[in-house]
Amino acid sequence: MLSKSQISFIKSLHQKKYRKENGLFLVEGMKSITEFLNSQYNVQSIYCLDAHVSKLPKLSQKQKVFEVSDQDLTKISTLKTPQEALAILEIPKQDSFKQYKADNELAFVLDGIQDPGNLGTIIRTLDWFGFDKIICSTDTVEVYNPKVVQATMGSLARVKVVYTDLKELLSTDISPIYGTLLDGKNIFEVKWPSSGYIVLGSEGNGISKEIKALVTEAVTIPGAGNTESLNVAISAAICCTEIKRINYIKN
Repeated sequence: MLSKSQISFIKSLHQKKYRKENGLFLVEGMKSITEFLNSQYNVQSIYCLDAHVSKLPKLSQKQKVFEVSDQDLTKISTLKTPQEALAILEIPKQDSFKQYKADNELAFVLDGIQDPGNLGTIIRTLDWFGFDKIICSTDTVEVYNPKVVQATMGSLARVKVVYTDLKELLSTDISPIYGTLLDGKNIFEVKWPSSGYIVLGSEGNGISKEIKALVTEAVTIPGAGNTESLNVAISAAICCTEIKRINYIKN
């Protein structure tokens, strides 16, 4: 049985303020926890239903496991229907500014993405296609938001997400900058280079004016319907598919 102080502390990590203060975040579900246990992330502790403890992979001595009841798990979970386990992990430190640059790779850049589900889905999609880094504007939703983490289904364990001043980054790099806009070149006619940036804008407003001014080539995903825009996570998936298709043809 968890103490009141344990429950209070874990519940505090539901909020961004306390995640930042403590440098910790939550992961729920046996599959996702296992993904993080097999990554470079530091898993501090795991709270698992008694009947599922045996399903945990082999742990190191530094990881504490607490067997909890359904009632306790319900109290600490961020989900309406809690899964079999919840873990507390350390938030890794960010790299230096220079390491954000798209050296010898095509890097996805997110400008003002607000929906946690969209960010989580983008992370999971990029992981599927083999991309291992995303660069976000400082006003993009926090990657350690429980809804984002849940939507990644463990892919966050492999995809590095960094936050920086996009204007400063993009204006100091000579790499090409592709922006997904409504009036650009048909994406199916784009000859993707080996390195550069692909900018995806926010759900409501698209790419911000100051970042749009830095775009060197506008790219459009053509549509035949009457809807005003395409979901940003779907746009990311189409970009990934087309990039991989072109690379497959080249090889």
